[in-house]
Amino acid sequence: QVQLVESGGGLVQPGGSLRLSCAASGSIFSIKTMGWYRRAPGKERELVALFTSDANTNYVDSVKGRFTISRDNAKNTVFLQMNSLKPEDTAVYYCNADVRPTRDTYYVPYWGQGTQVTVSS
Repeated sequence: QVQLVESGGGLVQPGGSLRLSCAASGSIFSIKTMGWYRRAPGKERELVALFTSDANTNYVDSVKGRFTISRDNAKNTVFLQMNSLKPEDTAVYYCNADVRPTRDTYYVPYWGQGTQVTVSS
């Protein structure tokens, strides 16, 4: 089995910063794409940022220039540095990874349990 464990959420004032971390563990042969999604109250889940296996990154327009995704392949960990946070960034943030558990399996998407980010004064 594969587990994704997120950390780093919390309450922050507008304009503040937070850094989310997500570590993948368990049966892992390789990981392709890792990314962050979020679900705000009353809204659909949306993609926030992706980090591909060939080091390309993609961001939703609303976070470009404020959020940075990075990845430590040796530790199977992905990070999301969030700066200049706004109240509209308030959401539960979920980590996602496309994991190949063994040499003989295909890539399977796994999700973390989610971490709450609240931006409020």
